[in-house]
Amino acid sequence: MSRRPRDDHYSYTAYANPEMARTFEERRFGGPIGELVASMQARAITNMVGRIAERPILDVGTGTGRAALLFARGGAHVTGVDASEQMLSMARRQAEKEGLQVRFIIGDAHELDFPDRAFDVALSLRVLMHTPNWRRCIAELCRVSERLVIVDYPAARSGAWFESAWRKMRHGMGAKTEAYQVFTHQEISDAFDRSGFTIRSVHRQFVLPIAFHKLFGSQRFTLRLEGFLDHIHLRELLGSPVTLVAERCAF
Repeated sequence: MSRRPRDDHYSYTAYANPEMARTFEERRFGGPIGELVASMQARAITNMVGRIAERPILDVGTGTGRAALLFARGGAHVTGVDASEQMLSMARRQAEKEGLQVRFIIGDAHELDFPDRAFDVALSLRVLMHTPNWRRCIAELCRVSERLVIVDYPAARSGAWFESAWRKMRHGMGAKTEAYQVFTHQEISDAFDRSGFTIRSVHRQFVLPIAFHKLFGSQRFTLRLEGFLDHIHLRELLGSPVTLVAERCAF
């Protein structure tokens, strides 16, 4: 049994709320833009993993199990870990509905209760931005992975910086908000280097904030606008969120 997580940070208390668990999928991935965001990242991470069938894959901070279920559908042997039993209940319910075999267990991203190199692939989505100690989380992902680690994060050089600063200010004034962090590519790269991993490929999603695209609610508009911004090389500079895969270095 995995160790019980700490409960002294909003990332634990917020996601332990049953209402949060019940509405999480709709608020994050509902509507045409939410569906587009989810489908784009699903394609990115499956391409990063390559062959899926029969591979042992760990999804840390699995939440309602979106990534875990994606890989289980492809025939992987999937374990999903999360600090929130409420979120895990939603994931188990969906797995049962689809007839998928996924092991969902309670646990903490900062202290994974698995042996070294226990999985082919370890991934963690929408976690680093909220975690109290993101460097420790990366180190743990690298420790338990034999080959690949996949993470995502909001880029410091993007519109996410402004939203993050606004949320942190509101949080400091006592508002109940998820005061997430943003990261530079160098910070993330250095953390992987310390664990003997090197970044192999990077996928940047949008130049403009997701909230902006949700105002219009049109996949066609978003794809055309973002395609133009990519054509003039802005996505490479300002794209966010960033999803990347790092590979264990050969020694």
